[in-house]
Amino acid sequence: MTVRTRFAPSPTGYLHIGGVRTALFNWLFARKHGGQFILRIDDTDQQRNVEAALEPILEGFRWLGLDWDEGPGVDGPHAPYYQSQRSERHQAAAKQLLDTGFAYRDYATTEEVQAERGAAEKEKRDFVYSRRWMAETDEQAAAFEAEGRQFVVRLKMPREGKCAFHDLIRGDVAFDWAKEQDHVIQRGDGSCLYHLASVVDDADFEITHVIRAEEHLSNTPRQIFIAQSLGCKLPEYAHLPYVAEPGGTAKISKRKLDKYLKNRDFKSLCDHGNAIAAKIGHETSADTFNPVIVDFYREVGYLPHAIINYLLLLGWSLDDKTEEFTRDEMIQHFSLERVNNSPASFDPQKLSAFQMRHMQQLPIKQKVALVVPFLQKAGFVASPPPCDTAPLLTKIVEAAGDRLKTAGDILEFDEFFVADAELQYDEKAFEKRVRAEGAAALLKGFRALLADTEPFDHATCEAALRSFIESKEIKIGDIIHALRVAVTGKGVGVGMFEALEILGKDRCLARIDRCLERADSAAS
Repeated sequence: MTVRTRFAPSPTGYLHIGGVRTALFNWLFARKHGGQFILRIDDTDQQRNVEAALEPILEGFRWLGLDWDEGPGVDGPHAPYYQSQRSERHQAAAKQLLDTGFAYRDYATTEEVQAERGAAEKEKRDFVYSRRWMAETDEQAAAFEAEGRQFVVRLKMPREGKCAFHDLIRGDVAFDWAKEQDHVIQRGDGSCLYHLASVVDDADFEITHVIRAEEHLSNTPRQIFIAQSLGCKLPEYAHLPYVAEPGGTAKISKRKLDKYLKNRDFKSLCDHGNAIAAKIGHETSADTFNPVIVDFYREVGYLPHAIINYLLLLGWSLDDKTEEFTRDEMIQHFSLERVNNSPASFDPQKLSAFQMRHMQQLPIKQKVALVVPFLQKAGFVASPPPCDTAPLLTKIVEAAGDRLKTAGDILEFDEFFVADAELQYDEKAFEKRVRAEGAAALLKGFRALLADTEPFDHATCEAALRSFIESKEIKIGDIIHALRVAVTGKGVGVGMFEALEILGKDRCLARIDRCLERADSAAS
């Protein structure tokens, strides 16, 4: 048997971090067993579909390296891979269920069904639809239609016994058939609902393993009933624990952003992303840009492997100590037997730690390539970059060191990219360091020494400053902080002498002059 798994996102919103974890486990299981991973778009809910959401979903998978063997853009023998294009197949299945007595035409109004449900609640008993408006013959249907009624197609579920099956994560599971409703599988306009479409497509695509989130566990009995009634071979089921909210037990949701922002680590993650987004002109909102959505991490400059490595450990583990895996190691070691059936809490701090480690391990050349798109979006670097850009960027990235936690963090070092006349000062730092008593005079004196410094590199500039503080019999702190504010506009940053070398003599002198002029103007 060739293992075939699938992930079937609905284009009703952006790609959820929990959904990616589900897709990852499907992808790993297929790759582990030499099978195929299919991407299917479940777009049967036309009212909720968001046209703009589909491409970010596909791009998110491409970015993460979760390639699919069949699906959008990858033709295969089971096309089409959009449910909305398979309606004739779904309608044929609904007709088959009607013809074989496993479904029926129901002419009840919504209000009539609700009345029966309300009566059951009032009497404190389980609701079981009476099937009073069921039509099993054309004559019965004609009588209802003469009253002006319209029908939907409902499953004719068993009323006794159990639906028992083995879940590859949760073990043996059983549901009472009597508690299952006669679910609607086809609307009055002929369009089919998710449960029927999903079962039919899984069967047509020869899916062998349905690996999905645990909220679908309760859907399994009706889907098994549909599959068996259609004569389809059942797939094996595996229901994953959900990804829980930070520090909690409820399922993480993009709609609870305000709640999560009370978590310090989540807020820090969100603020970091929003700061980068603002610098590249990316419009942000809770619906399209927050850490529960995968696109957030791509826009901020996270490494896809860091995301994948972290998500792997949300509900799965190899042992109690191994956390870092290459892609090949993930495939080699992955198994459903090692999936925990308890929810795993989303930990922003741990995710950030994964990102930092992976970023630190990258060669400088690769880091430079990653930051260029962010500099282009911010208007700091032309597209394509000039030929002499790489050496300068290499120096900046090397000077940034561990401060470059994500590719987007390069925008924090805007002092190297803005024109000298456009350099913005941290007002608190300017007030504290440049306007401190005697600071401007020392800065002016060191400026004269810098003008004669050759070569203008890290070592020579440092030697010049050491000589200056010895001649003035001052501490290094009396001058270096004012110097930093003058040439970078900031109170903290990369190494002072690295900054001087990167900017070059002419720019440093021009910035010091501008800073002194500003200080003199304020004093007068």
